[in-house]
Amino acid sequence: MAKPGQVEQHWYHVDASDEVLGRLAGDIAVVLMGKHKPEYTPHVDCGDFVVVTNAEKVAMTGNKMSDRHYTWYTGYPGLHLESYGDRRDRKPEDLILHAVRRMLPKNKLAAKMLKKLKIYSGSEHPHTAQQPSELQRTSKKV
Repeated sequence: MAKPGQVEQHWYHVDASDEVLGRLAGDIAVVLMGKHKPEYTPHVDCGDFVVVTNAEKVAMTGNKMSDRHYTWYTGYPGLHLESYGDRRDRKPEDLILHAVRRMLPKNKLAAKMLKKLKIYSGSEHPHTAQQPSELQRTSKKV
């Protein structure tokens, strides 16, 4: 059983080029929660840091980029809609961030876990000093 402050945290790097959004977000959520470690404890933050690059190159299967929409309400009459493709062009980091956020548990640890996710458009990131290792994934690409 893990105790707070005694869990060693690692850094992982993921290249999102041609990755399917849902599969990528699921794998990242498992690492952020720490479920890939044998000492996983649900009430302790056991997760590791994840750096995602090339967020603008993430893909979805089928026609979901044009058919599915983000909706939000501003308080004024009318509903705002934006397709996933338009959101990816405008804010490429948002697609991955919201997909991972929805896969994390809905408790106080979720915000702490989400702070360990670093998402960048482009192949450069400022976390080279932490020496992130490549995250071993087995899911299919597009």
